[in-house]
Amino acid sequence: MQPPKDIQDLCRAFADGLGAALGSNLYGVYLYGAVAFDAGPTGDIDFHVILNEPPGDEERAAIERLHARLARDFPPLGGELDGYYILLDDARQQAPPGHLLLPHVIDNSWALHRAHIRAGRCIVLHGPDPLQVYPPASWPELEDALQGELNYVQEHLDAYPAYCILNLCRLVYSFETRDVVTSKAAAAAWAVDAVSQWQPLIEAAQRAYAHQSTAQDEALMRSKVPHLFQFACQRIRVARGLPHHTL
Repeated sequence: MQPPKDIQDLCRAFADGLGAALGSNLYGVYLYGAVAFDAGPTGDIDFHVILNEPPGDEERAAIERLHARLARDFPPLGGELDGYYILLDDARQQAPPGHLLLPHVIDNSWALHRAHIRAGRCIVLHGPDPLQVYPPASWPELEDALQGELNYVQEHLDAYPAYCILNLCRLVYSFETRDVVTSKAAAAAWAVDAVSQWQPLIEAAQRAYAHQSTAQDEALMRSKVPHLFQFACQRIRVARGLPHHTL
């Protein structure tokens, strides 16, 4: 299934703009995340832009102008391009790469992103087959990345309850099945059957992602998301074979 036309137009403008800004320094542009799945809402567009060499000052300025233009010309998703500019040499390594434009920013979900991209949940806007670039991820790497996602959820339960609810569904699914290549939408559909007692909360989060939530949905999510977190942690402990109070 192709993305909607507005997303296709944005992606084409992004790729063309990167080519103009970076020229031969541009190696590849790969999209992953919700845009690479067949269904479900797209709140942002996740990407890796891979460069042959670190960008110079003129290239950095051109990239900044490109993102400003995309935000202006393709609202709202043009302002929601969320990704990493990384070196080709780093992209071929297992260690999480640093962001070339944002010091101290690292792709801490690198193993998960590699798994998604290598499994075909990827849109190639520029560059070779990603299997030529991204190394496979081992389960210990994936488990560490999943733990990082769980830590992020714990820190943002109040700020982003809908995101946390759907990502908890994905985390429980991934730990229990050792299948990390799934979307929040697909994991939520799985969870409605697997942990049916949480169905009203999960459906409230789904409506929030579709921009259809009510005041009752928002109140439900804020009151119940800490309880879902505790429930999910216990399921994950069991799946990992950890002691009751360890995670």
